[in-house]
Amino acid sequence: MDLPVLSVTQLNTYIKSLLDGDPRLGDLFIRGEISNFKRHSSGHLYLTLKDESARVPAVMFRFNAMRLRFAPQDGMRVIARGRVSVYDRDGKYQVYIEEMHPDGVGDLSVAYEQLKERLAAEGLFDRAHKRPLPRYPGRVGVITSPTGAAVHDIITVLARRFPAAELVLCPVQVQGDGAADSICAALELFNQKQAADVIILGRGGGSIEDLWAFNEEPVARAVYRSEIPVISAVGHETDYTICDFVADVRAATPSAAAELAVPDARELAAQLAALHNRMLGRAAAVTAEKKAQLAALRAYPCFQSPMHFLEDEHQRLDGYAAALRAGMDRRLSDGRTALARQAAALDLLSPMKVLARGYSIAQDKRGKILTRVKQVTPGNPILLRMADGTLDCTVVGTDPSKEDEKIGNDI
Repeated sequence: MDLPVLSVTQLNTYIKSLLDGDPRLGDLFIRGEISNFKRHSSGHLYLTLKDESARVPAVMFRFNAMRLRFAPQDGMRVIARGRVSVYDRDGKYQVYIEEMHPDGVGDLSVAYEQLKERLAAEGLFDRAHKRPLPRYPGRVGVITSPTGAAVHDIITVLARRFPAAELVLCPVQVQGDGAADSICAALELFNQKQAADVIILGRGGGSIEDLWAFNEEPVARAVYRSEIPVISAVGHETDYTICDFVADVRAATPSAAAELAVPDARELAAQLAALHNRMLGRAAAVTAEKKAQLAALRAYPCFQSPMHFLEDEHQRLDGYAAALRAGMDRRLSDGRTALARQAAALDLLSPMKVLARGYSIAQDKRGKILTRVKQVTPGNPILLRMADGTLDCTVVGTDPSKEDEKIGNDI
């Protein structure tokens, strides 16, 4: 029997037709662990599904991968839906995945945890970035569905607590396709127009699918970029979204968000009344204190009879003036006496007094006083100063005394 000779292409094509023709392999579910995961620049995903005993290659093309709500990773257990076929060129069979979900955990839950972990690592949840809410907002922005119960709860609470605040409503789609884009556009519009002092972003309760728009990354980043403080009020008290972690304040419900956004006007009125009463009481106390001080001042004698006070002061001033004059007179008299005494003592030391008693002073022609005989020789001219004038003399001779010679010899 002659067997046909097949080319490699014919063989691969035949095997591919067999697999493609098997309805059981055309639409199946397969459970396994991801390994060798690679995201190609084209957007296609290449991976291997394995269990304890075997492995099979798999591919998920970009148009299917775009619908994934989580990011596949090595080691993640998944359930994939697709078909089995042969890649003609390599002659190997592989699974062509059309849908994929985490095994045992919903893909939304996985996507939520993955995004939460990544944004936390980037610092979007840091407390340092949180802005304080304004104490007395003039305008409160509300981003929510215009037909839901949340907007009615917010309007009711704002009107009751702080009717002075203006409510600025920006209606958006809060679930389904396009909801995230609608929310981001509203946040950007509020910031661009500076249309509010604080923003309430939220909606009523629902399933994780209903709330998913508030778990999407574009919404989280739009809240982070907002220059206006944002209060997140999504779902019920037990519901937590990514938006809650990024926002400046998280409220359990939309009604609670409205209470956080504005003060209670009744409490403010009570505080103002208390401050008014304190002010009146303090003013009355200060007035009474000043009146008592004024009464005490008016009781002083100087205010009772000011002329008497002035007369007494005039008399006291006259006494001070008389004492001052007497003191000055004593100082002058004492000064004159002291001056006379010193003048008399000085007069006693005057050379003129000595000359008047018969003494004279000998000087040479230059006016130098001569105190020794040896300072002149016969023939030298000298001057003799007397009490009543001067004699112009010439030395005829000298006669040193014995005492002077002795002093000269000693020298």
